Amino acid sequence: MKESKRVEIKNLTKTFISGKNKVKAVNDINLIVEPGEFICLLGPSGCGKTTMLRMLAGFEIPTSGSIFIGDKDVANLTPDKRDTAMVFQNYALFPHMNVYDNIAYGLKIQKKSKQEINERVQNILKLMKMEDFAERTPSQMSGGQQQRVSLARALIMNSGVLLFDEPLSNLDAKLRLHMRDEIRKLQQEVGITSIYVTHDQAEAMSLSDKVVIMKDGEIMQVGSPIEIYQKPNSEFIAKFIGRANILKATVVSKEEGKTKINLLGSEYTVADEIQYKEGDVVEVVARPESIKFNGAKHQGKVVKSIFMGENHEYEIQVEDQIIEVSLNNPHGKEIKKVGENLTFIFDEESIHII
Repeated sequence: MKESKRVEIKNLTKTFISGKNKVKAVNDINLIVEPGEFICLLGPSGCGKTTMLRMLAGFEIPTSGSIFIGDKDVANLTPDKRDTAMVFQNYALFPHMNVYDNIAYGLKIQKKSKQEINERVQNILKLMKMEDFAERTPSQMSGGQQQRVSLARALIMNSGVLLFDEPLSNLDAKLRLHMRDEIRKLQQEVGITSIYVTHDQAEAMSLSDKVVIMKDGEIMQVGSPIEIYQKPNSEFIAKFIGRANILKATVVSKEEGKTKINLLGSEYTVADEIQYKEGDVVEVVARPESIKFNGAKHQGKVVKSIFMGENHEYEIQVEDQIIEVSLNNPHGKEIKKVGENLTFIFDEESIHII
């Protein structure tokens, strides 16, 4: 495979004009993707992630800004002049061609020799474990198999950057999980720089080295899946990735990267890199799975109790607050019913000040 490329996006903006209205789908974005890195662009519908991917691919021309692939600014080049390959949501396979010819198509356009085409197609079929599928047409394959062909067709081009446009959204839940693992395994094996668009939080968390969360055409936070989940920088991020209790707390004291807070009437000492002063009111994130029962710090009443198999989900009322709690592996544990009182405690290390 060819060497993976670094991608740098500088002050990238895309404005769509409809009549008298101007809509900034992407607004002055800056982002660096290192060679071999797998990043996911994640966000709600209309956040700009697909427009950004289309600009990277060359299907949209930026209103302003630069897109560097390696050391070359490709912002105004057509798709065929960029060192990228794309895996589409709808597979985009030629229905009248068999698997071999679908995979070989891009190489034929490049006028490669028959011998080189055959060697590269055979190699990619072996990599994808699809040697027995070479003569099948798309109509003779399942959705998952077609998506593997689409991926093989992109990989065979030996591009420096691989782009994914929600490639698993047409698959059923079980197959999505399998293909997710396959894509990550292949990407790590090949080492290609990959940029993947999805609206599925679990997909982004499981696939990527970095998650880029977007909203209203802007990047809200960039970080590893662990950083994004454990240290969200806003209420939007905390609620968009997983579930979160957002609670008010008061700063009691501050010392060397630690902040003592009063949360629901009890004190906790939490890690903190932001400079607050005594008396400041702050918002904290406490994930439902980080709350433990039978601690002595807080008391509340169960207002919802639902068995979910691997988890038991609760809502606990404490004065005018509703706290979500997720009890992992409830087998053998005492299950609290609606109306019962209980005591609980927040895991101090899991509390994060926004």
